[in-house]
Parts: sequence; structure tokens; C-alpha cells
Amino acid sequence: QVQVAESGGDLVQPGGSLRLSCAASGTFSSILAMGWYRQAPGKERDFVAAISSGHNANYVDSVKGRFTISRDNAKNTVYLQMNSLKPEDTAVYLCYVHAIVGDVRYEYWGQGTQVTVSS
Repeated sequence: QVQVAESGGDLVQPGGSLRLSCAASGTFSSILAMGWYRQAPGKERDFVAAISSGHNANYVDSVKGRFTISRDNAKNTVYLQMNSLKPEDTAVYLCYVHAIVGDVRYEYWGQGTQVTVSS
């Protein structure tokens, strides 16, 4: 089994910064892609950013230039550095991990961490 735990969400003023972390733990052979989605109240879950095991990253257009995704493979941890935050970035941020367990690729999700951007 694989556990995924996010941290770092908080209340921040517009223009501020936050750094989210997401760590995978448990029994697995390897971690492949890791990434972030977000879900605002009453809205669908939307893709934010993802990063491959080779550190290739991609982002939704609305966060390009403001958010940076990175990972530490030794710690099985992915980070999301969020700068120049806007009220529309307010959401629960959820981390996902693609892990190899046995010979099968699975997708695991965390419970989410709340990010609120408000003055």
C-alpha cells in the first residue's frame, strides 16, 4: 500500500507565496509521475502541474510563470512553489502519485491541503 500526504496549505494574501509538499510512503518499487490538481468549492478537479521521474514538468496555462513543480526522488516528495498568488488560486490542492507496486502501475491520491488567497 502507498500513502500520500500533502502539507503546506495556508491562508495567504494576494501576491504572496506558499510552498506545498507531498510525500509518498509505503511499499512500492518506484515512483513515476507525481503532480497536483486543485478543486475549488462547487467546481471540478482541475490539473495544475505534473513532473516525471526525469524531472520533465508541465503546467496548466493559468499558473505558468507563477508556480514551479519540483521533486526529490530520494525522499519520494514533490513540491509546488506558488508565487504571485491570486484569489482564484483558492482551492483544495490534491497530490497524486503513480507508483509501481509489484509489476503494476497504480495511482494514489492524498487527502488535500487547503490554500486560501484572500486579503
